[in-house]
Amino acid sequence: MPKASIKRLIECKKKDLIELVLDIEKYPDFIPFCHAAKIHEKKDDNDFINIIADLTIGKGPFKDTYKSDVLFNKNEGSIIVKNIEGPLNHLSNNWSFKENKSITEVTFDIDFEIKNKFLNTMMTASFQFGMEKIADAFQRRAEELFGNS
Repeated sequence: MPKASIKRLIECKKKDLIELVLDIEKYPDFIPFCHAAKIHEKKDDNDFINIIADLTIGKGPFKDTYKSDVLFNKNEGSIIVKNIEGPLNHLSNNWSFKENKSITEVTFDIDFEIKNKFLNTMMTASFQFGMEKIADAFQRRAEELFGNS
């Protein structure tokens, strides 16, 4: 299963970065390999925001849509993403945010397995590169929207 852990220091407020990650329907505007996004359900209670969303991802002729359960824990300031259905056997994606003055350390951990063994093998070879491109895209977007906020 491909796994990665990426850390970035971004000159933005923690709350702004969390809003960026939770604004799933905007992902196709700035995330490489993301072709479509749709939120099916969003529930906001005292301690959690829970989102059920589809993302269509891929490159070239390989595109597929998967449904995820996104849980934002307001008290911990963490976001956990789990696969519900689609081309993945398994998805675990965790975001954590630690603010220190005007800089926030963002940690993005991902672990997944594609049902198609051939595609899973192909993804493993270029996985870290793809995750770095996605992290770069989030950082650029955050700096464009909230830089020095």
